[in-house]
Amino acid sequence: MDQSAPPPYRRIVEEIRGRIDAGELTPGDRVPSTRRITREWGVAMATATKVLTTLRQEGVVRTVPGVGTVVAEPPRAARGDAPKERRARETDGGLNRERVVRAGIKVADAEGLRALSMRRVAAEFGVSSMALYRHVANKDELVLLMADAAFAGVRLPEPAPTGWRERMEAGARLQWALYQRHPWLAQYLSISRPQPMPRAMALIEWTMARVEGVDPLTLIHMAVTLLNHVRATAAGFEDDLEAEQETGMDQGQWMAAMEPAFESILRSGAYPMYAGVDGAPQNAVTLDTIFEFGLGRLLDGMGMLVERGM
Repeated sequence: MDQSAPPPYRRIVEEIRGRIDAGELTPGDRVPSTRRITREWGVAMATATKVLTTLRQEGVVRTVPGVGTVVAEPPRAARGDAPKERRARETDGGLNRERVVRAGIKVADAEGLRALSMRRVAAEFGVSSMALYRHVANKDELVLLMADAAFAGVRLPEPAPTGWRERMEAGARLQWALYQRHPWLAQYLSISRPQPMPRAMALIEWTMARVEGVDPLTLIHMAVTLLNHVRATAAGFEDDLEAEQETGMDQGQWMAAMEPAFESILRSGAYPMYAGVDGAPQNAVTLDTIFEFGLGRLLDGMGMLVERGM
């Protein structure tokens, strides 16, 4: 064994440092978690923990409550040593938080949330990513602000539907249209770890405002079940955007390419349900038809709860 070789944790520390120095990870970006380090480098959890501890001790990363371990900003002295032209790029552009958020939404709408980074948003203004940190703390805060701003764009109908079913249906359709405008949004939202977004919460409150006669816990379950149907179905918008970018084929082209493989499977006779719709129009089952079918059945079932409560 080479006694001069650095210990495994030190090698990983240097690799992560290298990513930061190369600009792959910028201030505010998350660094690999202990779990990811164990998978990526094949080391024990104790070694992964030592990696992050060492990086923190050396001032390379910092811990942000509710976010995780992120790349720390360079010391002020290091920033002050930057060439004049670089410092100018970090201060110009007339940036403010609203403009940064709008630019983030523009990037995510066109390229998907995976393409979003502080560096990519900074490129929209022709400045360095450091300029953005005067307005948002990190990428996680940026995406949260983007999501809340997207919900702020929802325009509630006037006059509002007065019946409980009509109001819930209208709220679901407002969400569906929102996710079509912003394909990344549905995948960002979480049911198990909800984000604090007052504007999103306001839309859900409006959606459920005409449901009467049920207890608060049941009402919350109704609201989240409806929200999750719309969100989970709309997650396919981002999936399709990313798949088209990766394959160069739109959904119709991809289905045409897969047709021979599906026909071979159906000829086995083992899948009668699928074979029953073979030959149906290509748009017979789409995200829109799944949304419409599920919405109708959910409201039918919830009607029993509302009528029982009344």
